[in-house]
This record gives sequence, C-alpha cells and structure tokens, in this order.
Amino acid sequence: MPFLKEGGLFVRTAEPYELGVEVELNVLLPDSLEPSLIKGDVCWITPTGAQNGTPAGIGVSFTDDPDKVRNQIEQAIARQLSSSEPTLTM
Repeated sequence: MPFLKEGGLFVRTAEPYELGVEVELNVLLPDSLEPSLIKGDVCWITPTGAQNGTPAGIGVSFTDDPDKVRNQIEQAIARQLSSSEPTLTM
C-alpha cells in the first residue's frame, strides 16, 4: 500500500467501523507458530454491497512498529507468490 506511509493491510469484515478508530489485530501469518499483535488505525472502509463485488472490510494503517510488521507480511506474501489464490493487496 504505497499511499500509506507506514504500510497497512485489508481486513475482510462486515462489522461497522469508523475512520480513525484504533484497532488491534491478532494475525497468524503463513509459516508462523504464533499470531502477531498488530496495532493500527482504520484508514478506509469498504461497505457491504460495494461496486464490482469488492468484499466488505476495513483498511488498517500500521501504528505500532510498522517496519517489523510490514517486513513480516511482505516475507509471507513473497512465499505465497506462486499460489493461484487471488489476493486483495494493493
């Protein structure tokens, strides 16, 4: 997500959120034995019923040790590049 200075991720959810709300996520990355706690702020919202079948969810910009979190996620994505499963990354 180049437009987020510290990086971020998309979380599929139909739960209502407000922009700017702080969230904590427990994310289990591929090849990890324990989930990582990721803190961030809601920076965009895709509502249920969005155009083009885009799934509902929120964008979360990293606020807590963003370099470490971003590196972990980028490494996990790099390992999955050969997968035929589509992603919602930007």
